Amino acid sequence: MNDLVRQHTALGDSDLEWLHLLVSEWQLLSDLSFADLVLWVPTRDGTRYVSVAQMRPNTGPTSYQDDMVGHLVPRGRRPLLDAALDEGRIVREGDPEWREEVPVRVESIPVRREGRVLGVIARNTNLLTVRTPSRLELTYLQSASDLAQMIAAGSFPFPGQQVDMDASPRVGDGLLRLDAEGIVQYASPNALSAYHRLGLAADLVGHHLGRATAELAPSRGPVDEALAKVASGWAPREFEIEGGDGVIQLRAIPLKPKGPRIGSLVLLRDVTELRRRERELITKDATIREIHHRVKNNLQTVAALLRLQARRIDSAKGREALEEAVRRVGSIAIVHETLSQNLDERVEFDEIADRVLAMVAEISPGKVTGRRTGRFGILDAEVATPLSMVLTEILQNALEHGFREGDTGTVEVSAVRGGTSKEVRLLITVQDDGVGLPDDFDPHRSGNLGLQIVRTLVEGELGGVFDMVRAAERGTRVLLDIPIQGDK
Repeated sequence: MNDLVRQHTALGDSDLEWLHLLVSEWQLLSDLSFADLVLWVPTRDGTRYVSVAQMRPNTGPTSYQDDMVGHLVPRGRRPLLDAALDEGRIVREGDPEWREEVPVRVESIPVRREGRVLGVIARNTNLLTVRTPSRLELTYLQSASDLAQMIAAGSFPFPGQQVDMDASPRVGDGLLRLDAEGIVQYASPNALSAYHRLGLAADLVGHHLGRATAELAPSRGPVDEALAKVASGWAPREFEIEGGDGVIQLRAIPLKPKGPRIGSLVLLRDVTELRRRERELITKDATIREIHHRVKNNLQTVAALLRLQARRIDSAKGREALEEAVRRVGSIAIVHETLSQNLDERVEFDEIADRVLAMVAEISPGKVTGRRTGRFGILDAEVATPLSMVLTEILQNALEHGFREGDTGTVEVSAVRGGTSKEVRLLITVQDDGVGLPDDFDPHRSGNLGLQIVRTLVEGELGGVFDMVRAAERGTRVLLDIPIQGDK
C-alpha cells in the first residue's frame, strides 16, 4: 500500500498512517457486513482511482475472485465512488451488479480524516446466498452500518488504538451488542458459552455487562469499579478476565455513528486453553533454566574437587593433567551458565568465547594477550557446548606449546559466518605468533590428548573440518569450518 499511495496519490505520511490504521481494523467491518472491501484512493491528478487494499469476509462468500490491489479505474466509470468522494456521504443507490452470473450489491463509504475525504471504501456484497436474516445477522449488519457511518464521519478507527488482528478477538469468536447504558441487547452463542465458562448461570441479555463481568472476576474493591466501566464499552479497550474455569479476552468498541455514543460492540474470545499452554511453556522454560543452573553448579563442584585433588598430587604431570581437566569442565560450565539465563536453547557465543579466552590466558607462561575479532553470533546449545571445549583445547595448546617462559605475543580468535541461506557455515581461525609447528608435525595423527578431543568433537560431533598449519610469517594457524543453523 505504501508504494501505491506514494506513486499514484498526493497523500502525505500522516494520511497514509491513517489508512494503515483503517486497514488494520477493517476485517471487522468486512465480517459484520458479509462483504468484500476495496479501498480506492484518487490519483494525484484526480482523473483516476487506484485500489490500494482489499479485504475478504470470513463470514460469507467473496464477490471478487481476483486480486484488485493495484487496479486503476478512470473517474466516471464507477459513479458510486464519485458520489461518495465528492459529497462525502455513504452511497447505496443503484441496482446490483452482475459479475460472472453473481449479483453483487455495491456501496461506497467515504474515508474521512480531519474533515478531508482521503478515499472511498467499496463494499461489495455477494447476493447469491441471500435469505431471511437471523437475529445474529441483523445485529451484524446494524453494527456494520454504525461502523460505516463512523468511518464516513472520521471517528473510526480510533487514533492510537492500532490493533493486532491476529491476537484480538474476531466477530466469529463471540459478539455482544450493548446499549448506551451498558445493557446487553444481543449476545451471540459463542459469547454466551464463553461467559458460562466464567461461571455465569443466567442469560446475559438484559443485564449490565460491566457489573456482570465484575461479579465473575475474582478481584474485589476498586478494581471491580474500573472493570465494570471498561466492560460497559465506554471507551475502546482490550482486557482479559479470569474466573471460574475460563479466561476471556474482550475488546470494547464504542459506537458513535452520529456523534454521541449510542452503545458498544464487545468482541470476545475464550483464550482459556491458550493461556494454559502459555503457563505450561513458562513453567517448562523455568524448569529448563533451573536444570542448566544446577548442571553449572555441579560442574563447578567437580572442577573444585579436581583442583583440590591436583594440590595433593606430588607428580607434576598428574597435577598438570588435572588442571587441564578443570579447564575443560569449566568451559562446559560457562555454556550452561549462559543457558540458565536464556529463554531458549540458544546462546550468544561471543560472550562465551571471550570468557574462554580469559580463562585460558591465566595459564600463559609469558605475557601473551588474547583477542577476538568477528562475531560467532547466536548458536544452538548442541553446537555451543562442544565448540567451547574445542576452543579451550586449541587456545590451551597454543599457549602451552607456542610460547616459552617470559615470551610476549598474541593469540587471536576470529569468526566469520558464510555460506548460503540453505547452509550457513562458521569459519573460525585461531592464530598465534609463537614458535610454530615442528617440521614433521601432522595434526591429524598427533597423539596429543587435546588435539584428539578437538578432532573428535569437530569432525564427529559438529560435522566440520579441522586443520592446523604454519602461519604465513610466524606461529601457528588453526582452521575450523563448522556447519550451523540460523542467520544471526
